[in-house]
Amino acid sequence: MNRVFIKTYGCQMNERDSEAVAALLCARGYRIVDREDDCDILLLNTCSVRDLAEQKAIGKAGHVAAQRRHDPRFVLGILGCMAQNRGAALLDQLPDVDLIVGTQKFHQVPDYLDNLRAAREAGLPVGDTIVDVAEEAGSQNTLRDHVLGERPVTAFVSIQQGCDMACTFCIVPKTRGDERSRPMDDIVAECRGLVERGVREITLLGQIVTSYGRRDHGATGGVMPFVQLLERVQAIAGLARIRFTSPHPLGFKCDLVEAYGRLSKLCGYVHLPLQSGSNRILRAMHRPYTRERYQEIVEDLRRVRPDMHFSTDVIVGFPGETEEDFAQTRELFDAVNYDMAYIFKYSIRTGTPAAALAGQVPEETKEARNQVLLGLLEKNSRRRNQLLVRTVQEVLVEGPDKKGLRFMGRTGGNRTVHFDGSPRLTGELVPVRIDRATTSALYGTVT
Repeated sequence: MNRVFIKTYGCQMNERDSEAVAALLCARGYRIVDREDDCDILLLNTCSVRDLAEQKAIGKAGHVAAQRRHDPRFVLGILGCMAQNRGAALLDQLPDVDLIVGTQKFHQVPDYLDNLRAAREAGLPVGDTIVDVAEEAGSQNTLRDHVLGERPVTAFVSIQQGCDMACTFCIVPKTRGDERSRPMDDIVAECRGLVERGVREITLLGQIVTSYGRRDHGATGGVMPFVQLLERVQAIAGLARIRFTSPHPLGFKCDLVEAYGRLSKLCGYVHLPLQSGSNRILRAMHRPYTRERYQEIVEDLRRVRPDMHFSTDVIVGFPGETEEDFAQTRELFDAVNYDMAYIFKYSIRTGTPAAALAGQVPEETKEARNQVLLGLLEKNSRRRNQLLVRTVQEVLVEGPDKKGLRFMGRTGGNRTVHFDGSPRLTGELVPVRIDRATTSALYGTVT
């Protein structure tokens, strides 16, 4: 009774949390399995950014709970943001869940599972559900371990947890707590250890990654702590690429923009959340920038790196959004020419200021606006990819593609490339001539 399957919903931070939990469980003697059907313990690491994400996790947990009634030894746990947001109230809908663990208690999961397993194996009564959603000082420093494959190429490293922003639509400050940064030396040591194990690309993660260290580290020579960290990671021998997500437009001061011109390992790819192209809606969202400032950041970055690739987040149908507001978003969205975007229909999150705002937009209007931006994104992505045909791109080879027929890797601009190759190329930077392109991928030949 030690086979664990972890199903992850949501963002890259959640993926990293799940991996860290898996590493802790492996160290305790648990076995992480690849198929849900093979597990004795199912952990759902959940997301609360949208109501749909919560409903998916609740539906999944309800289905599994019904099955586990036939196997009283089976363990079902809910972790992460939804656990933090709802806590013990989840038991009203899911009374058969064994474990509810919030975002600051991931490191306690092995102990809680040990206790549950011991009780079951001893034939003791199941008892009450374990619920732990308390805050814990220093919890951002507890998830350092990784589960890596035989030939690891990429890895996520969490540098910061929590958020102090006051975006009116967002539940993250409630689910992740106040902003907390890890010591810089610890992060660099973790990155160095990953590179020694074969990792070639590291993505630094945080709720507002560009706010890293602003309370703990002073700016040095006009260079903010996050850029200082980038400089130190850049200096790690053997590392090929650095990425980061998710930043805030406020973080793109001169020092970060200029870093793209002098740090060779920093990929020419930026995820720059927009949310809205209307200044009126940005104010209502409590997003402290304007569409004009956003455009300046894009222009500054493209001045430093003309081949810069951009992705973004956009919310359509925020309360009070008019046709004119949406037209401004559409105009800016088209002008920036994004390679990728995550476009969301506004979802009421109970407990956020926006939930009580007047002017909630009808669902059919949100859907129509969503489809307009998706259409623009498809056109832009196809055009951007077509521009790479007949060029040679440097690709970091990650291994076989999902079908196992070819190999795949990514460009510095985060475009997925498929090509014929061999296992010896895994982890290498190789030149690939792009022969054809689709909206979502490139296909080429190693030169």
